Amino acid sequence: MIMPLSESKAVDTLNKSGQKPLFVFEGYMDLITLKGLIETKLNQLGYDLYSLSFANETLSIVVDRSKEIDMDAIVEVTNSLNSYLDELNPFEKAYTLDISSLGAEKPLKVEKLESYVGKYVNVHLVNPIKGENIYEGNLISVSQDNIQIQYKNKTRSIVLEIAKSNIYKIRLAIKF
Repeated sequence: MIMPLSESKAVDTLNKSGQKPLFVFEGYMDLITLKGLIETKLNQLGYDLYSLSFANETLSIVVDRSKEIDMDAIVEVTNSLNSYLDELNPFEKAYTLDISSLGAEKPLKVEKLESYVGKYVNVHLVNPIKGENIYEGNLISVSQDNIQIQYKNKTRSIVLEIAKSNIYKIRLAIKF
């Protein structure tokens, strides 16, 4: 999500391609342009840009990748982006750079589940299976139309096949 600093600072300006940018502020780089530059830099570092916002003099960036992101990775991304942004100098005034990840229980995209086989997941269903709308267990396989999770019911281990079309949302989960 891209958010303006304040509507009152918006300026009616055209970018180099002649199109009107969504958000331009006096003394600030066009945030659409900045988003593209940051996205390219993150891709070079092996990350995806999940969201970018600028509010209250804080540039907030949320990054993602299929591999787990620990604090060392956040420090690495912060240092790289900090140096890169210093070169770009996108804002005239001082600002705070806030880099974060989606966290340990990040939402997953159904079309990208293959890289999460073996992980512990929480699945919310559109239509209940066996009277339940929510299942939590290990993602054991992914096919074109279905996934299989293995979950525990008391002391029994059960394998459940779920149609991808029946998944309302799915995220990583922490196993206790």
